[in-house]
Amino acid sequence: MSEISFDDFMKVDIRVGKITQAEPFPEARKPAFKLWVDFGPEIGVKKSSAQITKHYSLDELVGRQVLGVVNFPPRQIGPVMSEVLVLGVPDDEGEVVLLAPGKDVPLGGRMF
Repeated sequence: MSEISFDDFMKVDIRVGKITQAEPFPEARKPAFKLWVDFGPEIGVKKSSAQITKHYSLDELVGRQVLGVVNFPPRQIGPVMSEVLVLGVPDDEGEVVLLAPGKDVPLGGRMF
């Protein structure tokens, strides 16, 4: 990978949010959930689609803090307009594990 400057890094706005609603997304090509993530009063609630069905159930997602990129343009994913990219990393089998703060922190906090 090529190096980037700190200014390039600062262009990516990664914030902490809390999943307030999670629903099945049967129309997705790969198994996924529809998520609503609250990023606090400055940003509000944003919708997303996430391929996280292997490690998470709908019930355990609600109330969970996650990290998300909030300044990408919206992207149409089937019938869902995704407004935020919820971040994760692959496990040994390539399945997504969500990134989250180690402790509860205020919603909307920016990663630095």
